[in-house]
Amino acid sequence: MILKNLGTITKIVSNTTDIRAMNGEAVHANPRKTGMIILGGGLPKHHICNANMMRNGADYAVFINTAQEYDGSDSGARPDEAVSWGKIRGSAKTVKVHPMHTFSALSCMFA
Repeated sequence: MILKNLGTITKIVSNTTDIRAMNGEAVHANPRKTGMIILGGGLPKHHICNANMMRNGADYAVFINTAQEYDGSDSGARPDEAVSWGKIRGSAKTVKVHPMHTFSALSCMFA
């Protein structure tokens, strides 16, 4: 299923057709750059990262989730882990945002 909202396309990975379409978009993006903004983790994160691996990695990545890396889950993996697998290019600009830590730090600043 593809949802369109004000020119922005949001993909919901719901079946094999969507996964194939996403892989095709990533692979055929050349010479354009690709980026990932992933809210949460799990299977959608896995498939989005894998789609970019098929084009030698994404050029930008933002991971926003509360998962921690110590449990070894894909959800908690940092961007540098995805670089080691070729899902993100080594030259890419990346960031992982921990919403709870950010909220906690901001509440201390403004308390």
